[in-house]
Amino acid sequence: MVLAVLLALVTAAPASSLPRDFWGAVPQQPLTDAHLNRLQRGGVDSIRIPFFWVQPRPGAPLDLSGADAQVAALARAGLEPLPFLYGAPRWAVRPRHVPGDRSGATAPLRLPASGRAAQGWATFVRAAVSRYGPRGAFWTENPGIPRRPIRTWQIWNEQNFKYFVVRPNPAEYARFVRRSAQAIHAVDRRARILLGGLFARPAEAGLRFRPPRAFFAATFLERMYRSSPGIGSTFDGVALHPYSASFPQLPARIEEVRRVLRRHRDAGKGLWITELGWSSQRPSRGNSFAKGRRGQAAQLRGAFKLLRRNQGRWRLRQVFWFAVDDLAGSCNFCGGAGLFGPGFRPKPAWRAYVSFTGGRVR
Repeated sequence: MVLAVLLALVTAAPASSLPRDFWGAVPQQPLTDAHLNRLQRGGVDSIRIPFFWVQPRPGAPLDLSGADAQVAALARAGLEPLPFLYGAPRWAVRPRHVPGDRSGATAPLRLPASGRAAQGWATFVRAAVSRYGPRGAFWTENPGIPRRPIRTWQIWNEQNFKYFVVRPNPAEYARFVRRSAQAIHAVDRRARILLGGLFARPAEAGLRFRPPRAFFAATFLERMYRSSPGIGSTFDGVALHPYSASFPQLPARIEEVRRVLRRHRDAGKGLWITELGWSSQRPSRGNSFAKGRRGQAAQLRGAFKLLRRNQGRWRLRQVFWFAVDDLAGSCNFCGGAGLFGPGFRPKPAWRAYVSFTGGRVR
C-alpha cells in the first residue's frame, strides 16, 4: 500500500509552472560574492538567512550590521533572501543548557513572548522591516545596491524542538506569532508572515519528558490552533523541515501537516520546505542521514522530483536544500550536508540540484 501511494505521488500530474523563487538553499556560514554568484548561475533562486536579535542592553541601539552584510551580498548576486527572525539577548531571555545534550549546547529557555522581552522583540522586528522592507532605509542609504525589498518574514526556527527553545510551548508560540505579525504589519501591511520551520518528527517528541522537550510538527500546529482561536488569520504560510531517513518518507510528513490545516479550514495556506537534506558522509549505523556522496545526490533527486510533481497538491511555495556548504560539529549531519565541500568544490548533489533548476553547473 505504501509503495502504491508513493508511486501515485511521484507520477502525479505536474503543475504547469513552479512558483517564482521556488528553489532555495541554506548556507551554514557566510559565503563570498563569488560563491553566491555561482549559486545564482546554478539556478538557485533564494537563500534562507538568520536575522539575529543583537542588543547589548534594554534600550540600546540594535546591531543590524550582520543583516546589512547578508542583504547587500544577496542583492548584488541577484538572490532573494528569506530571513528568519531569531534569538534573544541574555537580558531578555536567559539561555539554558539543552537537556540531554552532551556538547554543552544552549538555547533560550523560552520565547521572548512576554514582559520587557516581548517589547524588545517587537522593537527588533519593526526595525528589521523598517530597514529592509519596501520603504526600507537600507535601500535609500545604499543606492548602488540593487533594490530587493524583503516582503516575507519567518518567525523563529524549529520552535517545536529543544535546540531552539529549551521548553517548546505551542500556546506561547501562538502568542509570539500574533505579536510578531502585529509588529511586522505596523510597518508593512502587505508583508507575508511564515511560521518558523517545524522539525517534522523529532525523536524526543515520542518520549514522555516533563516539561516536553519536543513536539511532532503536526501536534505542535494542532495545539497552536486549539490554544489561540483565530491564530490562522495572523500568518500566511506554514514552514516544515521534513528530515527523514530517505525521501519516500516525505509524503507522510507533509500530509500530516496539511491535514491539520484542512481541519482548521486553512487548506488554502501555502507550505514552505525551509530545510531538507541528507549528508555525503559515509553511511553508518548511528546516522541515518549519512548517505555517501552518490547517495546524497540520489536522495536529492528523489525528493525534488517528488516535491516538484506534487507542488500543486501540497501547495508548495518554496523548497530550500540544507545546506550550501559543510560545517562540521553543528549537527549530526551538518559536516556533510553541503552541495559543496571544502574549498567550495561541488559534490554530485550540486549537479543533481542544477538538473532541476535548469542552471549552469559551473
